[in-house]
Amino acid sequence: MITGISWRNLWRNKLRSLVIIAAVAIGILGAVLSDGFMEGMMDQRVNAAIDNEISNIQLHNPDFLLNNDIIYAISQPEQYLEAIRELPQVKGVSQRIICAAMASTAAASAGVTIAGVDPEEEEKVSQISKSITLGAYLNNQQRIPVVIGKKLSDKLGLKINDKLIVTLADSSGTITYGAFLVSGIYQTSNNLFDETHVFVRAKDLGPMLGLTNQVHEMAIALHDNQATQEVFQTLSDQFSSQIKNQKIDIKTWDMVEPLLKSMIEMMTFFSYMFLVIILIALSFAIINTMTMAILERKREIGMLMAIGMTKGRVFLMIMLETFFLSVTGGIIGLLLSYLIVSFYAQHGLDLGAMGSGMSYIGYASTVYFRVNESFYVASVLLIGITSLLSSIPASIKALKLNPVEAIREIN
Repeated sequence: MITGISWRNLWRNKLRSLVIIAAVAIGILGAVLSDGFMEGMMDQRVNAAIDNEISNIQLHNPDFLLNNDIIYAISQPEQYLEAIRELPQVKGVSQRIICAAMASTAAASAGVTIAGVDPEEEEKVSQISKSITLGAYLNNQQRIPVVIGKKLSDKLGLKINDKLIVTLADSSGTITYGAFLVSGIYQTSNNLFDETHVFVRAKDLGPMLGLTNQVHEMAIALHDNQATQEVFQTLSDQFSSQIKNQKIDIKTWDMVEPLLKSMIEMMTFFSYMFLVIILIALSFAIINTMTMAILERKREIGMLMAIGMTKGRVFLMIMLETFFLSVTGGIIGLLLSYLIVSFYAQHGLDLGAMGSGMSYIGYASTVYFRVNESFYVASVLLIGITSLLSSIPASIKALKLNPVEAIREIN
């Protein structure tokens, strides 16, 4: 009976109730869409980093990432290859020779990172071969080919079949020069990466550096990014003696790029914080609405208490009214947000001109929304808590009423 009374009381002033329900729905809609947008942005940044830049897992000489010196290489990498390729989660392994160099043309020069790779192995690990916009990817039939990013080609004024001169230091510290012919130009969502990374064949770069049967990085790509920690633990156990003897170091993508992991955690924190702030703001509107409803119904509440309704039932009635008001708006907001998130998860949100600017910091121009189930669950729980807390001030106001004085005052 109390439930029915509470529901009917909610619609005595339809306009006021509908305004609060709409406010709650819009607030929840804004919080969920904001979370979906930020999660979608981070998903694309992580996927782009894994696909094009760092892969799921990397093996290095322990000193290489600290010093970035070509003398710190992994010797006899084939001893690790077989064990890695046997894992069913592994899609591919790319052995890379990496060095810093100065790339120059007659028009300009720029500092770059050169990656010497096996073209067939690299295709299984990165998406660079699929990002070629002009020319062709590396192959074994070409003569001293190099693949460069579009930003670097624009900066140096390079076109297909133009010559790129690189200046670098070999393993003995001697400055040496090399020339490569531009075979392809690629473009990813990260302009900074495109401007600073070039790809050549390992068999061309190795002799220039004086390296034989040595690599600086073994990049491992997995079929499923969610298997990263599992494979990392498996490899750590298999190569425990080499790790202990400091012959290799194994790192996951978030260990190689800790800033990226921190950004994900920060985005998640701000999503929940935004939701909490919205619900706190809405709670004041709900409190005001319920307090006005109590003041308008002094006589009615006084009569109910006079004929025997206990304070507990009065409190329950007001709490249910507040609950219905909040939850109705919350359910509408969640349903609308689910539909919108589902649409943008499939079709994506094109940021247009703004998106072209975001590529400078590694983000794609189209964002595909994603909201974790935990965020929906948290939203439902927080709506319930908000309704409970918002009912307390109005309930206290009602419980302080003296039945006789309330009836006399209204009359």
